[in-house]
Amino acid sequence: MSSPSVLIAGCGDVGSRLATQLLAEQWQVYGLRRTVSRLPQGVVGIAGDLFGEQCPAHWPQAPLDYLVYCAAATEHDEAGYRAAYVEGLQHVLGWLKQHGQQPKRLLFVSSSSVYEQKAGEWVDEASVAAATAYSGRLMLEAEQVALKSGIPASVVRLTGIYGPGREWLLTQVRRGYRVAIDPPLYGNRIHADDAAGLLAFLLKADWRGDVLEDCYIGVDDAPAPLAEVVDWLREYLGVTEWADDASVRRTGSKRCSNARARALGWVPRYGSYREGYAAILAEQG
Repeated sequence: MSSPSVLIAGCGDVGSRLATQLLAEQWQVYGLRRTVSRLPQGVVGIAGDLFGEQCPAHWPQAPLDYLVYCAAATEHDEAGYRAAYVEGLQHVLGWLKQHGQQPKRLLFVSSSSVYEQKAGEWVDEASVAAATAYSGRLMLEAEQVALKSGIPASVVRLTGIYGPGREWLLTQVRRGYRVAIDPPLYGNRIHADDAAGLLAFLLKADWRGDVLEDCYIGVDDAPAPLAEVVDWLREYLGVTEWADDASVRRTGSKRCSNARARALGWVPRYGSYREGYAAILAEQG
C-alpha cells in the first residue's frame, strides 16, 4: 500500500507539529499557508491565502487522501472568525472540487468554545453546544460546513492549547496572577504536541479502517480549577509575590472529557498540566 497523503490547510503551530509526526511515519504531507518557508522540512509547501477565493498556483495535482483544516483567525472579531473558519473552509472545499479531488476524510479543528456550560459541569461530545458568543457560534457554523461537505468528516474540538510559544499563563503567574478560588473556575487544556498527536491518531485510525465518530474533544486527562494550576506553577517557579490588583476571574467553567478519544485508543503524552508545564519549564532550563 502506498503512503497516504494529507493536505494541512492553515499549517501553523499545531499543523506543523502534526506534519512532523506524520512525516516520521512516511506520510506525504502538503502544507498550505502564506509563508511556506516556515514549514517543517519535508513538507511540500503550498503558498496560498485561505481568506481569498483564488486557488493557490501550486495546488497538488495528485489525489489527496486526507484534508486537515486547522486555520487560525488573524483578526479576533466576528468578521475575522467568519473569514478564517467558515469562508476559509469553503474556499478549500471549492479548490478540492475544482481539481476533482475527494479525500477519504476531513478533520476540522474546532474549539471547546462551542460549549457555554459555566457551573463546572462535565462536558462530552453529546453535551449541548449552544454558544452565544461569536467565536463559538461561528465555530459551530464552520463545523456544519465540514459535516455537510460531502466528505466524511470529524470535528475535533480542542481545549486551551499550551506549549512552547504558548506561555500566557506562565507569564501571568510570574507577575503574581490572582484567580478566584471559590467557586472553583474549571479550565481545560491540551499540550500542543498532544493536540497534533490526537489529529495524527485519528488520521491513522481512519487509514487502517477504524470507524470514526463525527466529533471528538481534544483535552488532557485532568481538567482542573485554575486556582490549583496557578498555585502549582507558583510553587514550581518559586513565585512568592502577589500582584496588587484584584483577583482576576474569567467567565465559563466546565470540565471536558476525553473519554471518546481514549476509547478509540488515544492516550495523551501529557496527562495533566503538571507533566505538560514541567516539560516546558525543563526545556527552558
